[in-house]
Amino acid sequence: MSAPAEKAYYRFLVLFFNCLLTFGSYFCFDIPSVLQDQFQGNLTCSNGTQSNSTHGNSSTGCVEGLGMTPEQYNLLYAIYAWTNALVVIMAGFLIDKLGNRFGLFLFSFLTVLGSSIFALGSHFKGTPYLLPLMLTGRLLFGSGNGSLTIVQNRITAFWFKGKELALAFGLTLSFSRLGSVLNFFLTKHFEDQYGMQWTLWGGTMLCVLGFASAITVSILDKVGMKQLGLDGAIQEESKKVRIQDIRRLPLRYWLLVFTIMFFYNGVFPFVADASKFIQDKYTGYDQQTAAYIAGAVYDSSLVLSAAVGILIDYVGMRGILALLCAVMTLPVFALLAFTYVPPLVSTLWLGVTYSFAAASMWPSIPLVVPQATLGTAMGLATSVQMIGIGLSNLIVGRILGTKSSGETKIPLWRWQEMMIFMLANTIACIVTSGTLNIVDKKQGGILNRTTKRTAASQQEAREESDRSPILSQDDDERSIN
Repeated sequence: MSAPAEKAYYRFLVLFFNCLLTFGSYFCFDIPSVLQDQFQGNLTCSNGTQSNSTHGNSSTGCVEGLGMTPEQYNLLYAIYAWTNALVVIMAGFLIDKLGNRFGLFLFSFLTVLGSSIFALGSHFKGTPYLLPLMLTGRLLFGSGNGSLTIVQNRITAFWFKGKELALAFGLTLSFSRLGSVLNFFLTKHFEDQYGMQWTLWGGTMLCVLGFASAITVSILDKVGMKQLGLDGAIQEESKKVRIQDIRRLPLRYWLLVFTIMFFYNGVFPFVADASKFIQDKYTGYDQQTAAYIAGAVYDSSLVLSAAVGILIDYVGMRGILALLCAVMTLPVFALLAFTYVPPLVSTLWLGVTYSFAAASMWPSIPLVVPQATLGTAMGLATSVQMIGIGLSNLIVGRILGTKSSGETKIPLWRWQEMMIFMLANTIACIVTSGTLNIVDKKQGGILNRTTKRTAASQQEAREESDRSPILSQDDDERSIN
């Protein structure tokens, strides 16, 4: 009689709690985007607290808030990204060496601690402590959330490699985006009712849910691996992982990493400022409506990710889809920069291309690196991605200006420059993804296999050839069976 861990329901049970790991942290991540007016609002309003709720382009309404400048606001996102860039490389290596359970506890705890300090900082508005506390909170939150995603991807890859891999990645993305979508729909209403401080503490409570899920996933993963008899074998493989193995990662991996970085450079920095952009450029959008439209990027992703995952599991063609996603994203920022087409068209469009990009790019990494070094590879990929996003947030902050925008609109020419910068990143993504397809074709075309069955049968041979130079440089002590 087969063990429960060998049955499909068990891996999908692992997947369910694995999905919940980042639900709360993704909700918290974009709370500043929904409340951008409050973060950049005035410390006090002489005529009482008012919200820019009647007319998105009004320059007379006073929004009471934390008094941040656009540059300081974008720094909240930049420091999150930079922290990820610094931490996730070592985090991925440590996960490979010490195991998934170590990563689950440590990094889910950091999201709780970071979101708590961030919420605490909001109580110090008008003091010199506000920005340092909130930046510290985002720093700890970023070090936990980015690294937690690596553990999440590593667990998903282990339980679903050779099976419903893209579907599993699509479902984890859907749960994460559910957190983002609910943030865009609920946060402003909650803030109107209870105020900013309680809203931020509510986000912290959702991170506690992630910590509870981490405990559950740890138990299921430990029990399941013991039933499969693989716990000891993977630990032995992990002992052989060395930090210098990074330099032996294949060219396809690096091209994939830079493709991911340039694509995400056009998504996350845009979403961070999209609500304010919509209010400033287009007539008749209040803060809540603008937040809904900005969140449509994640709405599309939430609806499509699972279906897109199933499609990619069946047809393959990951490399070609990555290139098509980049090409199809070009019109998004062109419309936003140079036309007055309703912004919902662009945000829904970006959500569709983002869904296909995420489901084709990230699941490609386990296909070109061996399981024992997957944490290191994912960590390095996330690091490069976050370096790019952090620099993009900083550049966007400089483009949009250094003066508080609590009462005045940011000039439209500044917004246009920001969209042109997004376009430049998308063009760079087209170049790297095109090169990736050329190199992949010369090296066997594993990324563009056309059926799930063919990919599964030939993937084993690829793993065998990849594993040897990475894990066994000096000896033949390890045999592959």
